[in-house]
Amino acid sequence: MLAKKKRSSIALVLGGYVNGYSIIKELYEQDIKDIALFDSGRSLARFSNKVAYYAKIDSTTEGLLYEIKALHKIYNYIIIYPTDDLQLENLHVLYDSIVGFCYLPFNRQVIVESLDKFHQYHICEKVEVPYPKTIAVKEIACLDNIGSLTFPLLIKPSTRKDLTTGVFRTLYLEGVEEYQNERGGLICFIQNGMEFIISEYIPGDDTNIYAYTCFRSNEGVILNEWTGKKLTQYPSNYGVFCSSSNEAPVEVLIQGRALVEALNSYGIIEPEFKLDYRDGKFKLMEVNLRSMMWHRTGSISGVKLHETQYNYATNKTVITYQQEKHTRIHFVFMIHELGNLIARKGYWKYFRYNVFGGDERVWAVFEWRDIKPFFYSLILLVKKGGSACLKRFDLR
Repeated sequence: MLAKKKRSSIALVLGGYVNGYSIIKELYEQDIKDIALFDSGRSLARFSNKVAYYAKIDSTTEGLLYEIKALHKIYNYIIIYPTDDLQLENLHVLYDSIVGFCYLPFNRQVIVESLDKFHQYHICEKVEVPYPKTIAVKEIACLDNIGSLTFPLLIKPSTRKDLTTGVFRTLYLEGVEEYQNERGGLICFIQNGMEFIISEYIPGDDTNIYAYTCFRSNEGVILNEWTGKKLTQYPSNYGVFCSSSNEAPVEVLIQGRALVEALNSYGIIEPEFKLDYRDGKFKLMEVNLRSMMWHRTGSISGVKLHETQYNYATNKTVITYQQEKHTRIHFVFMIHELGNLIARKGYWKYFRYNVFGGDERVWAVFEWRDIKPFFYSLILLVKKGGSACLKRFDLR
């Protein structure tokens, strides 16, 4: 009996929340129909009719390796799209085992240090990109250096650990009293091997956050790029994307390019900045080395970074795109918009602008030809809305 012939290549999306679903939508629209999804359960993208292959995985390298090898039995080559930092760390561990038949969108030599926010700020110094005054906390004694900073402060793990531990993603401290209340918890995390960066807070709300996003080849060439801004975040100023637009000044493009080149990373890269109205400077918040939640902003304004990665990895012609900037396009994640409307006092003016403003708007999930993810999002909306009501009206 003849062995079944393998198919050529497949795009593998890791994670099925709105960022993973947006990757799938872009690839499918660009006539890339062999798309696989690995996620850890019932995600938005799991219900999409655009997914040709699905596997449920856990957070371990062993589970990921097993399913990648199973996919390789069907396809010769796998182009991987990670959507969180833990996936990048796992792929780095598996590099030697899978690089022969996978495109891994990162520079193996620098990926570990590049995920560290303090290293990112060190690179800022090299290329003269502004960033908030910051200290690194690698041991308990480093907490004594907090006196060199001016409150309010933001504290973050130096690398993303909120996906695998009970640590916070971002902790905002208004003054010394709040710091003293949190100090014991910080010491416990440090004793368990956690490292933090503590930065002076850049004033202003979540309407002042901008990003540069590009695909950089293994030869160090930026093949396509776009800029945009978050309109608001969910569930607070320190949360995640709620809505976004394709608007951004040229300074974001210039600073983003400089950081990407200095980091010497490959794949999809996103430096994120906050405008400090005190001095008019765009200061780095962090660099994401994978597709973030609102990356479809670039795609709907004309720049197909995920298609770019696929074509580059498979030695096909890479199209050079120019971003649409004359039309203001809003990318709206209604689950988060409605959650904010319930939970955040005075949010109506932002909701009205995000949902009804701009020249065009694109929904993150709703699509008649792929309706099941939208129906599943309604379940998520009920859960988020209920939680937001309990929190706002102190009913917990």
